[in-house]
Amino acid sequence: MPDSQPQPPPPPSSSPGPADPSSLLLCGARLTDGRTVDVRLGGGRIEAVGTAGSLAAGGTRACGTRVDLGGYLLLPAPADPHAHADTALSADAEGPVPYEPRDVQRRATEAALLQLGHGATAVRAHVRVGDVQGLGALEAVLQARRALRGLAELTTVAMPRVLTGVAGADGLAVLRDAVKMGASVVGGRPDLDPDPTGYVEAVLEVASEHGCPVDLHTDAGDPARLARLAAMAGGLRPGVTLSPCGDLGRLPTEVASRTADQLAAAGVAVVCLPQGGCGGVDRRGAAPVRLLRAAGVRVAAGSGALRDVSNPVGRGDPLEAAFLLASRHGLAPEEAYDTVSGAARAVLGLPEVRVEAGFPAELLAVRGDRLAGALSLAYSRVVVHRGRVVARTSAVREYCDSAASVELGLPRQERGAVS
Repeated sequence: MPDSQPQPPPPPSSSPGPADPSSLLLCGARLTDGRTVDVRLGGGRIEAVGTAGSLAAGGTRACGTRVDLGGYLLLPAPADPHAHADTALSADAEGPVPYEPRDVQRRATEAALLQLGHGATAVRAHVRVGDVQGLGALEAVLQARRALRGLAELTTVAMPRVLTGVAGADGLAVLRDAVKMGASVVGGRPDLDPDPTGYVEAVLEVASEHGCPVDLHTDAGDPARLARLAAMAGGLRPGVTLSPCGDLGRLPTEVASRTADQLAAAGVAVVCLPQGGCGGVDRRGAAPVRLLRAAGVRVAAGSGALRDVSNPVGRGDPLEAAFLLASRHGLAPEEAYDTVSGAARAVLGLPEVRVEAGFPAELLAVRGDRLAGALSLAYSRVVVHRGRVVARTSAVREYCDSAASVELGLPRQERGAVS
């Protein structure tokens, strides 16, 4: 895999895995404001941030494990507020997606690790419940969550298909059982229910009973329905999230703006899916991110489908989502990155992260010195969760000998030419 520089700095010296629990020192990292700093971590938090070299007094014994981040940009770690762990990595399956618990657990675990390698230390997974799957897929994803403890935070959204009428009685019972089993968020696809408004009312009722957040899939093509949802959701805490809202961008601007104002007034967040949609929603549309942000709606970005039938090439990479928001939707790099970091963590109910003393040690180091470049060519990454390095990706670009490189004096790799 190529990298952004012909002659990159060496990869960080640490290896993924347990570090000295007392302290971890990140040396020589660049921040988005241009400073080069050392960052000391301990107890899962950032203990100190100082100028380069200022925190290393006393040597390794005093400052704990050292990680050289020279040539890397240090950022708050991304989070993914919209993933599908139960169907992830199933695009090559012959016939229906295998829903045996063992298959689901394996795919969910592998998908979360892939996303962790990209930098996402927290993931919200939407899981189907009821119908043929029953609660088996949810139990499998919860098993994956337990196996990933200490590496990444995986939370689950229970998604029943139908909640109204005679057929909905079973779905409502399954939804309540799912929350008791361990699903921390209630959700689903109201647009697929014969009574979408009744579906939303049922979800909000269960959420209110258990104090859970709500996360609903919708194309958001019906402004009247969205207005009713906003009116119903306004008093619910800890909050309501909608995604991917692609049809909202197809409405007349005046109608879309009025709807955005209603969502903002109700405190409803929107998660867009720049990399493509997911099962049951239209992949062609894109939420009007700038319009929503201008109205005061909290907008985060998720990955959606990760190599399943809805998007067989989905990467689950939050930096790609930010790149697409910057390149296609006109967001500044800082705004685009916030959708996959600060705003995404807020949607998940997680504490804010800054590269400052006292904040959680949830960090991503990306080779490069500017955020725009990192979003463009973010191949090499170091991921820190709860104060320790949990994943690392290193990439080197090499060129064969050429007259052009000699004539122009371009930098070269010294460890061997490409054959």
